[in-house]
Amino acid sequence: MMMNSKQGSDFSRILIAETGLKDFQVTQTVALLEEGATVPFIARYRKEVTGELDEVQIRLLQERLAYHQELSDRRQTILKSIDEQGKLTAELRQRLEAVQQKTELEDLYLPYKPKRRTKASIARERGLEPLAGQLLAARETAVTLESLAVPYLNPELEIVDVAGALAGAGHILAEQFADRAEARALVRELTWQQGLFRSQPARGKEGTVSKFEMYYDFSESLRQIPSHRMLAMRRGEKEEVLRLNVAAPEEELLNRLGLLLLPAAHPYRDWLQQVIIDAYQRLLAPSIEVELRLQAKRAADEEAIRVFAENLRNLLLAAPAGSRRVLGVDPGLRTGSKLATVDATGRFQQHVTIYPHAGRGRIEPAKQELLRLIEAQQVEMVAIGNGTAGREMDQFVRQTLKEAGRKLPVVMVSEAGASIYSASDIAREEFPELDLTVRGAISIARRLQDPLAELVKVEPKSIGVGQYQHDVSQPALKKSLDEVVESCVNYVGVDLNTASWALLSFVSGISATLAKAIVLQRDELGGFTQRKQLLDVPRFGKKAFEQAAGFLRVRNAEQPLDNTAVHPERYKLVEQMAADQGVALPKLIAESRLLEQLDLHRYVGENIGLPTLRDIISELKKPGRDPRETFVSTIFREDVMEVRDLKEGMTLNGVVTNVAAFGAFVDIGVHQDGLVHISQLADRFVKDPNQVVKVGQQVQVKVLSIDLQRKRIGLTLRSGEQPSVAERQPPQKKQSIRQQSPKKSATAPQTDLAAAFAKSGFKVKQGK
Repeated sequence: MMMNSKQGSDFSRILIAETGLKDFQVTQTVALLEEGATVPFIARYRKEVTGELDEVQIRLLQERLAYHQELSDRRQTILKSIDEQGKLTAELRQRLEAVQQKTELEDLYLPYKPKRRTKASIARERGLEPLAGQLLAARETAVTLESLAVPYLNPELEIVDVAGALAGAGHILAEQFADRAEARALVRELTWQQGLFRSQPARGKEGTVSKFEMYYDFSESLRQIPSHRMLAMRRGEKEEVLRLNVAAPEEELLNRLGLLLLPAAHPYRDWLQQVIIDAYQRLLAPSIEVELRLQAKRAADEEAIRVFAENLRNLLLAAPAGSRRVLGVDPGLRTGSKLATVDATGRFQQHVTIYPHAGRGRIEPAKQELLRLIEAQQVEMVAIGNGTAGREMDQFVRQTLKEAGRKLPVVMVSEAGASIYSASDIAREEFPELDLTVRGAISIARRLQDPLAELVKVEPKSIGVGQYQHDVSQPALKKSLDEVVESCVNYVGVDLNTASWALLSFVSGISATLAKAIVLQRDELGGFTQRKQLLDVPRFGKKAFEQAAGFLRVRNAEQPLDNTAVHPERYKLVEQMAADQGVALPKLIAESRLLEQLDLHRYVGENIGLPTLRDIISELKKPGRDPRETFVSTIFREDVMEVRDLKEGMTLNGVVTNVAAFGAFVDIGVHQDGLVHISQLADRFVKDPNQVVKVGQQVQVKVLSIDLQRKRIGLTLRSGEQPSVAERQPPQKKQSIRQQSPKKSATAPQTDLAAAFAKSGFKVKQGK
């Protein structure tokens, strides 16, 4: 974003007023953004400059800065357009330059905006504009409406009678009224505050059975309607099942428009009031309804995207199993199950296909092949995709290991988006010779090792943790989700010698092209031994190095600080700390007591303060440590494999797979997620489900209801009667496990969940 210094200064003043942040925080953060610094870099390495603003605050400034840049550009276009028409007065220029909202700017421009042929423009062509001016300006009753209109009769211009002349003048005045910025603002505000968003069946759909039946006679406050209902109704409209409209407080609006637009004692007030009615019903109401529907849609989009982004963040930051040799299994029935092994760094080793579910004669060979592969590749963990045949494969693998006397963790891993990855350009580049299903097995193995590193290869909206993701603004969704991925990648840090180019491309300051160049250079070197070697990568300049270096890790590097989040610009400072303690740098890092003895105030300078110094000490105490939680697995009941195995009152372990405004979906290991309605999330009132549960969280749920026909499972997290002894969990030795992060669970009253399922908008997991 390029702008001159005056613009930057003007924008800073506006942003200070909007955000309530301190002057220096805004001006200096804006300056960093203008210089091309990324949000993660600014948040972590420029704390003194920004006054310790976090990523959320910096992104807000970034978004508002972009908004005002766009507003400024549009303002200049409008000023030029009105000036070329010869209508730009000093007063109008002042008003245009003063507004800080795009809507207000467009309202002011509307009277001067080139229009298509309208009733008003036709009346102007027929010479009726002076009559409209006379009618509006009249202050005495001595002259009747009809007598004012008579001089404008002209059969050649199709003005054959007084009624036609007055109608034409009325069209001109109606358009003027509708173009008044104050009138539009009044209608917009009152409709937004008091309007109802209404839904009815489309013509011909009355009484039709559909998933949108609950909206056949529905209305709700326009400004308060929840995101999921707005998006559900809009989907119904798109599928031509529903018709939607905004019901405004018309009577109050017409009264207030009359007060705004007409003098109290106007001689033709009754006639002009009819003109106002026409202006409102024909011009203002439809225009403002379109605006407000878009405004409500944007609000619904923002909420849906916020939920999606929060879910994605929790999924990406799920605890990794770490550097272990893993066997990944993409389960299948008739087509067989694809097995692929990866080493501790995620490098593909070997693959086979087995058919344990294709007849008794193939079970024994499948067991032998499984054990052979585990032995040959020294497998330490087994990751099984949770799609079709996932539970059956889990049971087969554990039984085989038990018979062989082998003890290996067997973990079920989400397959969401795996098929998208398998067919992607990234997968083809990585494994050009391998079949799609084998690529999927490799991805499943890697997801267990490091969910973040593998999931960044999948388009975020394909991961399946969103609500109505195909109905919201796709550019806004992509922008938000990309920001989440960028934030997570830089929060965790990236191993420079093992990261894929896809993962590297999300590191601060590194583009996809530069990421590929880094991988090529790495292959030529046989691996980087220090961060500064990045400067030898083609097109990797000093600016990119400044932005990226602190987020990249070099294990066993020549410079020990290369395996920490300490930025290279602070290496000399840390070396000085070691010298002041009279020890070598490695010893300073190895012994926490030496770090605790440092007087940080000694190192405060013009460009570094206590926030950065504290960060440095904190990092040196745990160099290279992954900030994510410790890996823990979730235990599933082996005797519950399908929906038909469930019974009301059962208590089950589960994993939260999706969080929505109305509740949370939980995987309980039956190929079908259950729904914990928002009313069932806790014993207290819950406004936002994200305050109670997160994607990837372990929970213990009780089954409330089972609808076998519709494959719907109602669950609860609320505390209540304990399950009977017969329904309690069997011993853990009969359980399977799923990759998981440790979280506390709340626990769960019965409710009718059918409506919640119907309006959910989720593609709830059913097999792959």
